[in-house]
Amino acid sequence: MQTQNRQQRLVALRDIIADIERKPALAEARTQSVAAPEAGFPRFSGGLVQEVFTDAVRNGGASLGFALGQAGTLLTEKRVAVLYLQLERDAQFFGLPYGPGLLSFGFDPSRLMIVRAKEMKELLWVAEEALACRAVAGIVADIGGVPEALDFTASRRLSLRAAENGASLFLLRYGTRREASAAHLRWCLTPQRSGRKPFDERAPGAARWSVTLEKGLSLIQQTRFLLEWTANGFATLPAEPGRESRHGTALPLALSSRLADGLSQAG
Repeated sequence: MQTQNRQQRLVALRDIIADIERKPALAEARTQSVAAPEAGFPRFSGGLVQEVFTDAVRNGGASLGFALGQAGTLLTEKRVAVLYLQLERDAQFFGLPYGPGLLSFGFDPSRLMIVRAKEMKELLWVAEEALACRAVAGIVADIGGVPEALDFTASRRLSLRAAENGASLFLLRYGTRREASAAHLRWCLTPQRSGRKPFDERAPGAARWSVTLEKGLSLIQQTRFLLEWTANGFATLPAEPGRESRHGTALPLALSSRLADGLSQAG
């Protein structure tokens, strides 16, 4: 009798999950999530959860730039803000995004709201609630380590909320370990040596990234990109033999939080 009741509950649960998966918002996220250009890095619409992994914490600035480069394209007259979430202890150690640096990157600092949470559960709660806000275009969550709170169930809740409401979530992750998650896309990012100025080979030029798609092959077919930042967003470059290394070029640590004047904050 108990076995029969258990089977009935499992059948009912499968029906509920199937009904959720058939929601128009989720179907749209799966089938219309990519605005495919003629060539180059695709432009993704809102409603996706993307994990951005990099091997070393020192590459966090490169990951943030990659996420903000995408989040900036989601800003509209109605969706006017991007949230940056981090733990208080991480903010004290790494600092905050640098306003003038964001301007040089083509991102208006007044569009960025910074939220600092005391613990990971609070940070994930803020992310889930913000995804339901129609004024939010994207959320960038800096996730250090492997927090227990961010399990598959939590990532599933976030992906459903993102797909239902149209805001995107970018989870910045560090290290080589990969846990099961419900993210729509997973990238492995390595910073590359910057481009060069046309009249000064020794001067640093535009920022460059090497990104590999590890999850989400059903959305796009190409898996590796060498990207360079331009005034019009990401430009795709041909791979240069011998240019890319496993760990990439080391980047400096984030600047002090006292240099983040002019950015709106919430907490």
